Amino acid sequence: MPNYTRMELMICSAARWLEDGAMVVVGTGAPCAAAMLAQKTTAPNLTLLFEAGGVGPLLPRMPISVGDSRTFYRGLMATSMADIMETCQRGMVDYTFLGGAQIDQFGNLNSTQIGSDYQHPKVRLPGSGGANDLGSLCWKILVLTPHDRRRFVERCDFVTTPGYLTGPGAREAAGLPPGTGPYKVITDLAVLGFDDATKRMQVESLHPGITLQEVRDRTGFELLVREPLESTPAPEPATLEILRNEVDPLRYIIGRG
Repeated sequence: MPNYTRMELMICSAARWLEDGAMVVVGTGAPCAAAMLAQKTTAPNLTLLFEAGGVGPLLPRMPISVGDSRTFYRGLMATSMADIMETCQRGMVDYTFLGGAQIDQFGNLNSTQIGSDYQHPKVRLPGSGGANDLGSLCWKILVLTPHDRRRFVERCDFVTTPGYLTGPGAREAAGLPPGTGPYKVITDLAVLGFDDATKRMQVESLHPGITLQEVRDRTGFELLVREPLESTPAPEPATLEILRNEVDPLRYIIGRG
C-alpha cells in the first residue's frame, strides 16, 4: 500500500512542473500547497503571486484566502489586484493555477453555471473572479482537479476561462496572446497534457496503480494518449515530510490520511 494519499500525490506532481525562477499566480488550497512545496524543494526562487496583491512572499503557513496577511509575509511587494493583472498582461507570469466545475477536451473551464440556459441554470456557480484574465494572459495554465465524468465533459455548459476554445488557432483568432494556453491537468488518476497538433487533451502519465481504462471510464470524451505512456513518480519520502510538516502541518488540504 502507498504511504501517501491521492491528494498528496497530486500536490507533489504539480510541484514538479514549477521550475526555479518562474512566476506563478496561485489561489488557496492545493495549488498554494504545490507552490509552497516547490519553493521549499526544487524551486527556491519561485515567485508566488496572489490575486489580492501579494508578490513574492515566503509563506510561513498555509493561507486561508488570497487576501490572508500571510500572502504578504516577507514579500517583494504588497500591491493590488490591478497590478497583478497588469503583470500578466505584460507577459511576465509563467503559470497560473485554475479550476472549475467542468473542463472539456480543449481545456476550456466552466466555473459559472451548470445547465445551458444562462438565465435559468440548474446550478449557479461563483463565476470568473480573475480566472478569465489569468487564463487568457498567463503563459501556461495548470489545473488540479478530481477526475470524474461530471467534470470532464464533452462540452462545457459555459466557457468561463478559455482553453484552446475549439482547437488549433482558436485562441489566437479570439485575440489572445500566441503561445499561451492550458499546459497540464493533474488529477487523482493521471497527469494530462495537450497534443500540439490538435490541442486535444491527452494522457501523459498514469498514477501508480491506475489503469488507462480507469481514466477513460471517468472521462466524458475521448482522450488521446501520448506514447510512450509514462508512470507518475511516487512522492519521495523527504518531499512528503516537508509537505506534511512544513507546508500543511494542520492538514487543511492533505487531510489526515
